[in-house]
Amino acid sequence: MFDLFRNNMKVLMALLMLLIIPSFVFFGVQGYTSLRERAEPVARVAGERITRPEWEAAHRREVERLAASMPGLDRALLESEDSRRATLQRMVDERVLARAAQDLRMVVTDRQLAAELLRDPTIASLRKADGTLDTQRYQDLLRSQGLTAPQYEALVRADLARRRLPELVQASAFLPLASVELATAAWFERREVALARFRPADFAAGVRVTDEELRAHHAAHGQDFRTPEQAVVEYLLLDRDAVARRLQPSEGELRHYYEQNAARAGQREQRRAAHILLQADTAEAKARVRARAEQLLAEVRAQPARFAELARQHSQDPGSASQGGDLGWFGRGAMVKPFEDAVFALAKGQISDIVESEFGLHIIQLLDVRQEPVEPYERARARLVEEWRAQQAARQFAEQAERFGNLVYEQPDSLQPAAEALGLTVRRATVERQGPVGGDADPALAEPAALRAIFDEEALRRKLNSRAIELRGNRLLAVRVVEHRPAQAQPFEAVAEQVRAALVAERARAAALEQARQRLAQWRTQPPADGALGSPVVVSRQAAQGLDARLVRAALAVPLQGEAPAWTLVDLGAEGAAVLRVRRAAARPAPAPEQARAEARELARLWGEGEARALLAALRARYQAELLVK
Repeated sequence: MFDLFRNNMKVLMALLMLLIIPSFVFFGVQGYTSLRERAEPVARVAGERITRPEWEAAHRREVERLAASMPGLDRALLESEDSRRATLQRMVDERVLARAAQDLRMVVTDRQLAAELLRDPTIASLRKADGTLDTQRYQDLLRSQGLTAPQYEALVRADLARRRLPELVQASAFLPLASVELATAAWFERREVALARFRPADFAAGVRVTDEELRAHHAAHGQDFRTPEQAVVEYLLLDRDAVARRLQPSEGELRHYYEQNAARAGQREQRRAAHILLQADTAEAKARVRARAEQLLAEVRAQPARFAELARQHSQDPGSASQGGDLGWFGRGAMVKPFEDAVFALAKGQISDIVESEFGLHIIQLLDVRQEPVEPYERARARLVEEWRAQQAARQFAEQAERFGNLVYEQPDSLQPAAEALGLTVRRATVERQGPVGGDADPALAEPAALRAIFDEEALRRKLNSRAIELRGNRLLAVRVVEHRPAQAQPFEAVAEQVRAALVAERARAAALEQARQRLAQWRTQPPADGALGSPVVVSRQAAQGLDARLVRAALAVPLQGEAPAWTLVDLGAEGAAVLRVRRAAARPAPAPEQARAEARELARLWGEGEARALLAALRARYQAELLVK
């Protein structure tokens, strides 16, 4: 058998080449390289890897979740390096807590699981008249999201197990009364501050520099005077809004759309609801408040006619309690989502289960439902055109987006084939690491995801198309570097004025700082003359009185002994320096008992969160959690 292999080695090699070469032809060397790079771990927990694709997928989900819950949020913030790194850290922490829960054999009971499921208003709305869950509708709901009941319940159990340990630590945290008093005294401390500023601009006129000093500064700091790194790029942008602007419905299409969507075109449902709100500031308080909410729920279900009376007595919503909890008429989008979902799942007169939102625990009664009349076609026409365009543009954009991604990948050395196939235009721009140069480039090139793709080491070297990059506002971008211009040192003659300005600023700042040091030493032993310091102001952590945060921090940090003033110097960097005279101010008046209790609860909550963070830090060390990206 082995002789057969040895005697026919050339034939076998030819067969192997026939098998290997097509895979490179169809998949590409770039594909193999890309897969290897994408499989690279970005973090580890107890030896278990988190890969880049897992990270990217998790961050996409997080971006979409936040964008959906906060539509006005700038998506560029969500795509920043800090945001991406925060997502990765959360993934690491989730795995750390999962390992800890597993090692501690923490079990989520069926009862705990059921209670957690019913906290979701959508699932709670699937209850039948007898209070049991309609399992068929529950399974249909999960199936619409690509999940089975066991899969979803396993995810919920895992999430509960992860959350349980930090919640237990946080709930058990205890802060003694003496610590509360000490912390609140420090937090609300007020101090009287007078200061003198020493600004570099006041010293610049006196700075003299020679040509030799300028040349020496240029030689020592040449990297500060380099031309910025640049990339000349070609780019292709697929924009859903641009697709929509090109679409124009016929009169027949628009009338058909109106008839098919009569409810959305004009008929809007509004609901009138009342609620009882109970607030809980801490995890420990939440358990007590939930028990009270359960009692109230039993009362209002036993006597629904007393809902308004009980709302006046017990609701902690100052805006509606005096009205018997009545919130008036509202439509979708007016309330926070858990509350809205619960209201729109109720029948008229029905009372909800306990609903948890960011404001606390709610018991809701649906008072009435009404429909606005259908808007006539002529009055709705302008809006219908926009809706039709948006709907058609979404469909066309989805179809074109898939082609866009395939085309820029399959023909990686040019964007022109994709442009011709989709009726787009390849544009060119010069880009620096901070964004595009000049006003002609599309702002899309300034987004963090675009800049990462442009200045990726492989992109600069190989000059191939990027993948399709998802941007905010339903846009897709592909870029290709056609020229890379590394940062270059410039001769002294080309940047002489910049060097002069930099050296003068440096020496003026040093002179300002030295003058501040001299005045500090002098004023500590000899009080300054009238007018040397500005008018005193009383500052605290809550009221900075317009002072720079660095000055306020320094004023509150300097030790005070008796009634004597304390002196300190604050280096303000490029803004020079300041000398502060600090005196103790009168303590704030004693707070009202309810305010004092609220402050104590808030401190206990913060202390508990600190304990939970300390636990997480210890678990990270125990399970050797590490981020592998810079």
